[in-house]
Amino acid sequence: MRLIENIPKLKPRAIDAHKGDFGKVCIIAGSVGMSGAAALAGRSALRAGAGLVRVATPKSVLPIVASIEPSFTTILLPEDSSGRISAKAINIILEAVGQNDAVAFGPGVGISGALRSVLEILLEQEGLKLVVDADGLNNLAGIKNWPDRLEAKVILTPHPGEMKRLWSGLFREPLPEQRQQQALQLAKNTRTVVALKGAGTVVTEGENVFINKTGNPGMATAGSGDVLTGVITALLGQGLSDFDAAVLGVYVHGLAGDIAAEKLGQIGMITTDIIDSLPDAFKKI
Repeated sequence: MRLIENIPKLKPRAIDAHKGDFGKVCIIAGSVGMSGAAALAGRSALRAGAGLVRVATPKSVLPIVASIEPSFTTILLPEDSSGRISAKAINIILEAVGQNDAVAFGPGVGISGALRSVLEILLEQEGLKLVVDADGLNNLAGIKNWPDRLEAKVILTPHPGEMKRLWSGLFREPLPEQRQQQALQLAKNTRTVVALKGAGTVVTEGENVFINKTGNPGMATAGSGDVLTGVITALLGQGLSDFDAAVLGVYVHGLAGDIAAEKLGQIGMITTDIIDSLPDAFKKI
């Protein structure tokens, strides 16, 4: 294990650059009652510099998601009777995957057999840059032996409860008490990058370890994880490696939270305050 302290940086933007130079990303998110998760992830991807953001979401919630932010486009997905993405969406999703540089799956999607099937197919896409978060992780915990079929380059962003569910689905031994060990073992055994969220978020690919020092308790608010998903996906789309995207994403997400807390205080912070502070956080680094 090697501790990493250096923060990766994005390359300066060329004067003649266009939006295609800064990544096309697709956020697969949302369900009835969880439209905000999709919109938050999409907005944060924009604020993290992605040139083009598409939010793929169920038919019923698409008008709501689209109305929250005019700067991303949307992709309509078939839905089941509960307003979640249905298995019929897979061809549309695969077409979107082929058109984008990085993909996120999970914020607000819910849990179902169809969603697990969609996720399984995404995991099998060779070379796909994929961030799995929130309900994506809960669906992943229900897929047996998923690392054996893994062809995508995956970043997992669990909070402690999601880590417990992932662990129990993969290992017989108890979850280690130390957070670094949890993240290291999960990353090594699944060949993924793991960002174990919480105070002092741990990021590792199984060898190098970064322990984040930005962030504050005011960020313990609904939707904060969706913002992190959008940021990391945007950084992947801009060409960073999966480990570097996770490290920079975690750091700048926490820094934006610190900037918001300085302006507003920790108690009154909401997730959109973190998004609104992302430009200032990127300016600082």
